[in-house]
This record gives sequence, C-alpha cells and structure tokens, in this order.
Amino acid sequence: MQIIRSRERIVVDIPVVVTTVLDSLEGRIVDLSEGGAQILGCSLPPKMQCQIDLDGHIVFGTVRWSEVDRMGIRFPFEMNDGPLFELLEAARLAQRGPVPIYQPRQPAFASVPGGGFGRRGI
Repeated sequence: MQIIRSRERIVVDIPVVVTTVLDSLEGRIVDLSEGGAQILGCSLPPKMQCQIDLDGHIVFGTVRWSEVDRMGIRFPFEMNDGPLFELLEAARLAQRGPVPIYQPRQPAFASVPGGGFGRRGI
C-alpha cells in the first residue's frame, strides 16, 4: 500500500528533545516535511500529544504511529517559519544540488576575427 502525501519528506539528521507531560526523550528527526516528522531513537504511544524542542524552539505534534525505536509525528499546523522550518528548507536545497549560474551564450560570429555582420567583419 502506497500512501499519497501532500508534502515531500526530506531526509535530515536533527537532534531534538521530545517532551510530554510526564517525560523528556532524546531523539533524532530523520525525515521531515511541513506537516510532520519521523523521529528515531525514542517512542511514544499513538495519539499522544508532545512537543519537539530544538534548542529552545518548540513545535507541537501528535504521535500518529509508533514502533520500538521510532515514531511518526504529525504537526497540527503546517510549519512555515522557525528554526526547524529553516533546517527543512536548507536540506531541501542541498538535496536539489547546486544551481547552475546563468551565462549568456555568445553569438556564432563572436569567434570570427573582427566579429560582426556581412563582409565588413571579414
């Protein structure tokens, strides 16, 4: 079964602290999108609300699925700013690779001595 997602998940490696009312767990975000994240290294029960702490900046979420050592978090609102969003954008740009610099093509006559049109250029 293939899940159709509205946002592309980007591979990242971001250390975070996941906090609930009762506990704080260390983990790493291994894939991220504007709508959620997969966190490796910790696990909480599905439907549990939590917050993801990245250097004092908080993003709220709900656990959608959970395995022994990882879980999927869905954000209640799509991210559109903040440090976690900036890391997502940087990873997205890095994944695309370098952007070629535009260099205008030279006209064919530029290689002819004297360059130009007609017989005057010869």
